[in-house]
Amino acid sequence: MQISFIVPPSFDDNMPAERSAGCTRMVYPMPNIYELTIAAIFEKENYKVDYFDFVIKNATPTEFEDKIKTLSADIFCFWSVNLSIETDTEAFSVIRKYHPNAWILFMGPAGTYFTDKLLFDKQTIIVRGEPDFSVLQVVKAIEDNTPLSEVKGISYLSIDNEIKKNQTQTLIKNLDDLPFPARHHIESVTYRNPKLKRSPYTSVVTSRNCPFQCIYCVPSSLTFAREIESKDSKGSKPPIYFRTPENVESELKLLAEKGYKSIAFVDDNFIFNTNRLRAIVDALNKYDFHWGCQARADAIDEETAQILGNSKCDYIDLGVESFNDEILKFIRKGLNREQIYNAIKLLNKYKVPVKLNILIGTSPLESKETIKETIREAKKLKVSQIMFNIVSPFPGTKFYSIAKENGWLKEGEYRPTDVQRHSILEYPHISAEEMERILFKSNLLFFLRPSIIWRHIKEFRSLKDLTSAFKALKIKFFG
Repeated sequence: MQISFIVPPSFDDNMPAERSAGCTRMVYPMPNIYELTIAAIFEKENYKVDYFDFVIKNATPTEFEDKIKTLSADIFCFWSVNLSIETDTEAFSVIRKYHPNAWILFMGPAGTYFTDKLLFDKQTIIVRGEPDFSVLQVVKAIEDNTPLSEVKGISYLSIDNEIKKNQTQTLIKNLDDLPFPARHHIESVTYRNPKLKRSPYTSVVTSRNCPFQCIYCVPSSLTFAREIESKDSKGSKPPIYFRTPENVESELKLLAEKGYKSIAFVDDNFIFNTNRLRAIVDALNKYDFHWGCQARADAIDEETAQILGNSKCDYIDLGVESFNDEILKFIRKGLNREQIYNAIKLLNKYKVPVKLNILIGTSPLESKETIKETIREAKKLKVSQIMFNIVSPFPGTKFYSIAKENGWLKEGEYRPTDVQRHSILEYPHISAEEMERILFKSNLLFFLRPSIIWRHIKEFRSLKDLTSAFKALKIKFFG
């Protein structure tokens, strides 16, 4: 049984979708650690696996088609996000042209929510939610010619062309049971991250899900798929599960031996308690890694900041969204502006670089003045980076239901859009176009300040890393 993972190129003038975080178009390449974990699961069972990332190779649609016609896979696998639906639809057509009898599996949040958009024929299977258990059961069912009705967590077409939605799959409680991602498929590529000052870097995930209730939140693409499935089947978010620090250290040791220099932790929230943090940071220090992570402001206290400061932490990514307490309350952020200021003060004290995420338009309480005030406050703070985005009412979130009910969707319904540049949301008192103008101007005024430019030039260790960072900035501004 031959299994091929496919990351198709863009078939239009848009940048390809970023499939790991899942809500923007690609600014810089990120290894899809979730997809590579599935590849490792297959390899552990001795299936033949190959992995074709046509985006990282800058392949054209013609080159994509030329390669597809040469493959002999029994199963093709896609990791699909909302912004990739059109691309994956086109790629599906190419595969079907040359492989009419191959099975095609779609994983990720796009198929989990928009099942009917990707369920093209009876040789197509949607693996919903957390896919790790289900994909292996699917392949074994295909191999043994046993009924798909026995596989949990999948959707497919019946003989009568009706969508069959099997029972939800059981979640993986012990994440240590998962194999490490099959990074050998991407070893020929040097991944560079503008937030990390040494290359090559890779992504690592040490937990799954987030316990907080922000109404707009689309976390990582894996977490979002888990949440969509859990809310649909149980009416609530799924629980959070962790890898042990010992298991994380084993992976870090392997990565150090492979020559990686930096780690981007892609947990929805990396910092939960100081004991776990200290154990993982000790391992990072042991193997001399530069690293960064996402965290909540209310997770930063004196002890935590000191642990971070005693490591080569290149960034802490704080999702603050706004400095307006009423807006923070509306979006159920679970923190206030005082906690945000305190976290930044502590991180600055221990010289830990801070990246802020500011999300424009999260509440009808938002106005042009509240947005400008948030941006003014953010610029006053001594932070390394600020990412300005416009909120998108993603189907499957509470905010989508609110926006739909109140008629705030610009075209009456959700459509996939890049939150780094465009808005599908508008309020009676502030239009989508006004939010887009504020977003673009805010990015320019922050990133083109001489002090910010000089700070980052000094931090990079190589010309290639610096060039990669400026390229990412250009893409962020102009696509």
